[in-house]
Formats: sequence, C-alpha cells, structure tokens
Amino acid sequence: MPTRLNKYISESGLCSRREADRFIEQGVVFVNGKRAEVGTQVEPTDKVVVNGNRIEPRAAEDAIYIAFNKPPGITTTTERGVKDNIIRYIKHSERIFPIGRLDKESQGLILLTSNGDIVNKILRAGNEHEKEYIVMVDKPLTDAVLESMRQGVPMLGTITKPCPVQRETDYIFRITLVQGLNRQIRRMCEFFGYEVVQLERIRIMHITLKGLGVGDWRELTDKELAVLFEKIEHSKGTSSKRRARGEKTPQQIASEEWLSEAPRPKEAKPRPKTYGAEAQAKGRHRPGTGKPKAAGPGGTGKAAGKPPRSTNGKPAGRTGRGSTGSRTR
Repeated sequence: MPTRLNKYISESGLCSRREADRFIEQGVVFVNGKRAEVGTQVEPTDKVVVNGNRIEPRAAEDAIYIAFNKPPGITTTTERGVKDNIIRYIKHSERIFPIGRLDKESQGLILLTSNGDIVNKILRAGNEHEKEYIVMVDKPLTDAVLESMRQGVPMLGTITKPCPVQRETDYIFRITLVQGLNRQIRRMCEFFGYEVVQLERIRIMHITLKGLGVGDWRELTDKELAVLFEKIEHSKGTSSKRRARGEKTPQQIASEEWLSEAPRPKEAKPRPKTYGAEAQAKGRHRPGTGKPKAAGPGGTGKAAGKPPRSTNGKPAGRTGRGSTGSRTR
C-alpha cells in the first residue's frame, strides 16, 4: 500500500513530517534515484535516500518513547555543534529527538521519540494537550496578577489563551498551558514585572515526573503509551493553514533560537595595510590603526535571580523535587 513520502521519512525516526517536507523541498530526497517532490507516494519496496543516506521506516512496535527530567543548562536541540545538547547528554543508542523544547535555564519533563509522526499531534495548541509547570518568581505574587494570567497576556502580537493558574506560596504558582509560545511563561511574568527564578515542567498530558530524578530518563510504560495514542488518535498533525513559500516553520524558528545560544566564532582580525618605499619617501604617514571594538555577543540577558531568603516566613526555594540518581534506561 502506498505511503506519503513525508510520513515514510518520519516513521524512520529521522525527523517530523514537516521537517521531511522541508528536506524534499530542498531537493535532498531521492526515490529510486529520482529527486522527489512534496506529495510523492512510495511503496515499501522503493529505495528512499535522504542527504545521501538510505532510510527505512521503523516498525511501530520498535519506536522509542522516553521521558527525561531535563536539568538546567541542557539545550533542547539535536544540533551536534551546540554544547550540552540534550541528545549528547542522554546518549541513547537509537536516533531520537525531543518533542518540543524547554528553555536552557528551565528544567523538568520533556518527551523524546524516534517517531516523528506524533510530534505535531502533541505540540499543536489546537489539539488542547496540557503541559503543567511549577514557577518561582523573585517577589510576592498578587491575586490581581494571577487572575490576569488566567485571562490572557499580550505577547508576540497575540493574547495567550486563558489557562488555569493556582497559587502555591507567596512566590510560587502552578500553571497549565496548551500553547507553546517562545518563552511563554517567562514573558508572561515579565509583563507584570516579575523575574522567573526557577521554572519546572512537571506534566505533559498524563505523563509526569513521578519517580524520575533530575538528569534521569526512562522509557514510557505500555499503559502510558496506550493512553498517549488514545489521546492523539484524533489530533491533527499539521496546520490547516498552508505556509507561504519561504515562511519558517516553528521547528525551524526554534532551531535557530537554540543555535543562537551557542558560542559565536571569533571574528577574523583585518590585515593591516602595507605602505611601499615610495609612499614613505614622499613623507606619507601610516594612518592610526586603533583596534576596532569587538562586537558583543548580542542579547546578554540578566543572570537568573536568586531565590528569596528564608526570613520573615518567605520560602528559600523549591522543595520536594530535584533528587538526583543514576541514569536509568
């Protein structure tokens, strides 16, 4: 039975369907020796090559699904050139990639898989799949701020969707989102003049961090997988609105943001001009060669704020989470 080419590629574990379409548009995908086009159908016996490597779809029962408790400082990207990337940290024997992302300075639950077919079904806001977070800020929370967060906050040219927000302490609140806007929670807090001290994702849909120490990962259980596939059975994997040619996908934008966190290469120093004997004989002086100031790395954000001191009954930090242990497989 014929299969759409992007689905065939995603089932190999290489990437999501959307990224597979991007590879096809770039002309690096060949079927039986001929350059493929978006929408191409392939048979199980066809030879599919991406970037010079032949691929084959992975059987559904062989796909990898893991839950990882990401520590702060790990960047959610598959780019090998990015220091402390999530794939290098986990060191899984199979090719996997993250479903969505967590900011480098954030911690908590993130799912990784070899099945690119489910990525957008979980991530798309229209599918209403919940993600729950615990957030600590740098000063006491007010009821008015929490209520405003529930109603929606202006951000990135839109208003965030209404969401449940619950006070835990004077400095800590719990929030549940179905969106995944860039640095959404941090931007929501900044809008009201707060700085996030610590941000931890504790749940994605029905999957939680329970029993998983910081830096550890585990495979999803059969029961978790059964519920996961039941929840995404009718979820849409692609947007109903077609993107304009050249418009970047959310995955591409996220990838560029991840790469922007990597150290930038040093700029080459300009060679000094040479002056011949003729110029020197005429009394021409070599102009000043003051060294140009090096361009800054751009966007140096504030350092993470310190947790409130434990005086006058104020909490000194998160409790009940963050245990470490040996990595489990």
